[in-house]
Amino acid sequence: MGDCRPLGFLLGLPFALVALLLSLVGAAVWIIGSVLSCLCPCCVCCAGLANLAMDLIKLPFKILKWFTHQIPC
Repeated sequence: MGDCRPLGFLLGLPFALVALLLSLVGAAVWIIGSVLSCLCPCCVCCAGLANLAMDLIKLPFKILKWFTHQIPC
């Protein structure tokens, strides 16, 4: 049988949409953090901010992956 997980996908979709909005915020934060770290490379907090933003950008994929692997067909 295939690796079909439609129930997990449908349950995870609203959470993924919220995470998508957070990832857009994360992308804006990443751009701002990257510009700030280029302007002032001594700011360590800007690198941490950029790493946090990258985690926000990857969030929708992590949520959909978690839902589709945890909930059976």
